[in-house]
Amino acid sequence: MYKPPVTEYQRAVDEFKRELLVVTLTAHCGNRTRAAQALGMQRTYFLRLIRQFGLAERIPAPGRRRPVPQA
Repeated sequence: MYKPPVTEYQRAVDEFKRELLVVTLTAHCGNRTRAAQALGMQRTYFLRLIRQFGLAERIPAPGRRRPVPQA
């Protein structure tokens, strides 16, 4: 199957989308449902974008925060 080369325009669009996801997830403390609502998109599509841009491991889901080390 033929795949056209990625253009500079497409790279810029992808970078914008990725940064928007990161900023929105950070603003909503990793809450993916609220972040998707804030952007006005379906949660399932939002989660697909997170996987597409490799952000699933980078931003923890709510309730999955790392434990605070005991002194």
